[in-house]
Amino acid sequence: MQKHNFSAGPSILPREAIEATAQAVLNFNNSGLSLMEVSHRGKDFESVIIEARALVKELLAVPDGYSVLFLGGGASLQFCMVPFNLLEKKAAYLNTGTWANKAMKEAKGFGEVVEVASSKEANYSYIPKNYTVPDDVDYFHITTNNTIFGTELADDPKVKPYLVADMSSDIFSRPVDVARYGLIYAGAQKNLSCAGVTLVIVKDEILGKVSRHIPSMLNYKIHIDGDSMYNTPPCLPVYTALQTMKWLKTNGGVASAQKRNKTKAALLYSEIDRNKLFKGTAAIEDRSLMNVCFVMNEAYQELEKDFLAFAQERGMVGLKGHRSVGGFRASIYNAMSIESVQALVDAMKEFEKSH
Repeated sequence: MQKHNFSAGPSILPREAIEATAQAVLNFNNSGLSLMEVSHRGKDFESVIIEARALVKELLAVPDGYSVLFLGGGASLQFCMVPFNLLEKKAAYLNTGTWANKAMKEAKGFGEVVEVASSKEANYSYIPKNYTVPDDVDYFHITTNNTIFGTELADDPKVKPYLVADMSSDIFSRPVDVARYGLIYAGAQKNLSCAGVTLVIVKDEILGKVSRHIPSMLNYKIHIDGDSMYNTPPCLPVYTALQTMKWLKTNGGVASAQKRNKTKAALLYSEIDRNKLFKGTAAIEDRSLMNVCFVMNEAYQELEKDFLAFAQERGMVGLKGHRSVGGFRASIYNAMSIESVQALVDAMKEFEKSH
């Protein structure tokens, strides 16, 4: 039976990237050695880092004056690395969900944190608007896509302070005006790679402005000077990231990915809005293209477990919603095919007919 992987993360990856990584685990670059046992400072792997860095810059049109890093620790480590390197006195945060909250919590250990707006009172079902970002903050932090609550910023904000973004779950899903950002970070296990590597794109001029001592492993400048090899990098996830970006480039880049993602999301949201059994949980204007959250309508809530079982019988995995929202969550990242989304829509229609 074909499996349809709607997991929020770790999540679906392009089959080509998985197969290329599997081959490299057995025999990397015809060396007779596994990717897992070659030297990260050898020429073969050094070329992987160089090519991966170049593809990030090409796919996202990264301007001059920015460095691209491949680090460990996930986005959770970035929650403290960002203020460690950037927060001297005060920073502003947009509170749009669980991950934004965690980022704010870490930042409070380094300086004053201003919450410019929040949608907590509505269980983070929308993206706040018409807020004011103070001009005197060291940076303004946003989370562009909220995997748990299914909301997403559709555009790149334009603000006076340096803009910092957690793009863990929508990186490479749409074109980004990188020039508007001082720093972008993304945990890999959504649109980029398997867990274990974190992508950081940082504007060089933003660094070196805090007075505190920064430990070497938490210092962006140290990692820039070391070409992401100050310590042993997560070699296998970096290699998988390279293969995923090659696949993305072959399939038209991020602009084409955005078109496909809009088509997939429209197909699924249309069925949610049409089907009497289901309803969406996010404000329509802020619906995520990556994580589609929906629940049973009140009159049919007792059917939730039945529908999950019904979908699982048809090869659909990872549909159970986060406990903060309940119901269902269909994560339809770049590697998700329109055929899998159609299979879910067909299952929803079939379940409606039988109930």
